[in-house]
Amino acid sequence: MNSAIVLIFGIVAMLCGYLFYSKFIASKILALDNSIPTPAHTLKDGIDYVPTNKYVLWGHHFTSVAGAAPIIGPAIAVIWGWVPAILWVVLGTIFMAGVHDMSAVWASVRNKGQSIGSIAGTVMGGRVRTLMMVVIFLLLLMVNAVFGVAIANMMIKTPSAVLPVWGALVVAAIIGQCIYRYKMSLPLVSIIGVVALYTLIYLGPMFPVVLPETVMGLPDNAVWIIILFVYAAIASLLPVWMLLQPRDYINGLQLFVGLILLYGAIFIATPNIVAPAINNNLPASTPPMLPLLFVTIACGAISGFHGLVATGTTSKQIDKEEDTRFVGYFGAVGEGLLALGAVLAATAGFASLADWEGVYQKFGDGSIGAFIDGGATILNAGVGIDMVLSQTMLTVMAALFAGTTMDTGVRLQRYIFQEFGEIYNLPPLRKGYVATLLAVGTCLLLAFGAGGIDGSGGMIIWPLFGTTNQLMAALTLMIVTVILLRKGKTVWYTLAPLTFLLVMAILALLLQLKTFYVDGNWLLIIMDIIILIATIMVTFESFSVLRREWRQHKTLS
Repeated sequence: MNSAIVLIFGIVAMLCGYLFYSKFIASKILALDNSIPTPAHTLKDGIDYVPTNKYVLWGHHFTSVAGAAPIIGPAIAVIWGWVPAILWVVLGTIFMAGVHDMSAVWASVRNKGQSIGSIAGTVMGGRVRTLMMVVIFLLLLMVNAVFGVAIANMMIKTPSAVLPVWGALVVAAIIGQCIYRYKMSLPLVSIIGVVALYTLIYLGPMFPVVLPETVMGLPDNAVWIIILFVYAAIASLLPVWMLLQPRDYINGLQLFVGLILLYGAIFIATPNIVAPAINNNLPASTPPMLPLLFVTIACGAISGFHGLVATGTTSKQIDKEEDTRFVGYFGAVGEGLLALGAVLAATAGFASLADWEGVYQKFGDGSIGAFIDGGATILNAGVGIDMVLSQTMLTVMAALFAGTTMDTGVRLQRYIFQEFGEIYNLPPLRKGYVATLLAVGTCLLLAFGAGGIDGSGGMIIWPLFGTTNQLMAALTLMIVTVILLRKGKTVWYTLAPLTFLLVMAILALLLQLKTFYVDGNWLLIIMDIIILIATIMVTFESFSVLRREWRQHKTLS
């Protein structure tokens, strides 16, 4: 199959989803209304609550939710074949992810910028809120710990990416000052920022940065992990306009430039997809596609982490309520386009089926490496960019998105600890620096406590990320469904995806529990059971509320 034809199908379908389906949901179901003041204005504090240009905020939301997951998941899931991966990415983005992100932002905006955990308490009571907070905390712990390891590994594997990755922070800080302090033109600042970022990418191979193999007895990847979490702690305490917003915005533009180059190379080179449409020659250790496909590709089709960002940081920066459609739904489309590119790079970036099978020898192979190497091959063949420069550009793309997700994730963990302080009347937890130290401390404890001196402990719990992520998405849609039902709105557009996700994720969780038991992995067994129990209890509580609200709605009508 010609990859260009598949690419056209994906782009056209997602854009139609934004132009038509999102407009229907925004106007007929959510009833977005600019006359309703948003929390960014009513609670404006210049730190977390800041009215923000919708294009800048789209950059924040999109790059915060993107991370490395929409690259890792699709580039692993193609082992079952490229057709299931493409269909899940495209249809999931249109009918699930876009609705999930937009409705989560809307629910938070209508509830004073509260997080999804707090909204759960308001809508369904304190017990549900507590259970949701447990799932949210575990999900954030997984994301932050794993992305710290992933970025560290990329810094070591591709030293040419170190300069542009860290130089991007300087570019972002300058952009923040230009936009907010000096009120410069956004298009002008955007052009300068993108040029500066790609100049750093060009200089990266000329000035590679390599740490010593050991520093004070710690291996180089452990040193990178510590540096990353120190940075994330500092960044999470800064006002959002100073670093978080501009970094996310410029990274979003960088991604679209990168995707345009990758997509352009596909249209020019028109490489054939060498991977099978449906893979009937799976390695012996590969788990069944159903239900694992729907949790292996989470980000890029639908992701519960999006709801945490949508209700944690994005909703506090919405200037006008109608901006929710562009920021939320189109943010999900941006991630879907990234996942689409990851699938094509990991299936059309190989010379032959034998080469592809040489990489995908067991489940979990491929991942970021297949995206970077396959994408670089396509860029080199299509637009003639040098292989090393292509690999640097794609590594920087992946590392920057993983980094922005870490920034937002640590900030969200700080919110969680502060909310615990409010709920249980623990004044020290309400302090930003205390909550941040606890957030970073738990991630480092997992990284080094479970993984040893190399700090790779986060990877141990990574197998649970996909299922936990999709369960979180289902629970978020459940909260939105209850809110819509109370407002007398049609709920099928959120009820259908939440039911599908709930069934697939619980099946996957049970399947994984069996695998963990056979492997004797008691840490994952305990965490799996905790997540499963919390999810079942929240589900029972939620459907009880839904049934009660449904009966009341029918009585009133």
